[in-house]
Amino acid sequence: MENLPNLLLTIFYACFGIVLMITANTVIDVLIPGGFGEEIQKGNRAVAWLSAGSFIGIGEILRAVILSPNTEAVDTSFFHGVVASLAYAIIGIIFFVAGYYFIRFWHRKYNLTEEIMKGNTAAGILVFGIFVGISLVVSGAVH
Repeated sequence: MENLPNLLLTIFYACFGIVLMITANTVIDVLIPGGFGEEIQKGNRAVAWLSAGSFIGIGEILRAVILSPNTEAVDTSFFHGVVASLAYAIIGIIFFVAGYYFIRFWHRKYNLTEEIMKGNTAAGILVFGIFVGISLVVSGAVH
């Protein structure tokens, strides 16, 4: 059972990552007006796209943190890994919400939040793209 510690770390980080993704989606739901859960139950595809983007984005950021280089100069302790994952998830949430509000401000011809809550799929896909694009930038900065 030489690999047991690695297996346990894998299980921990998988579970921790899932919890961070759910937490991030919940925080984004609170910061972006409208109830994601209720809207998805109504079949609002725009909100589903937005939610999917936040899950994919946070997942990509966490993946980059977990895969970041392991060198002697970097503290690779378990505690450091947990703290780094948490910190980058928070950074992701901040940039996701900032990006959302920046685009919302930039496109003043329409209210992005209202469009998403009305079920405008195009608006939801736009936010999906924003979240995935931001996550690629943040995850790239990790390396």
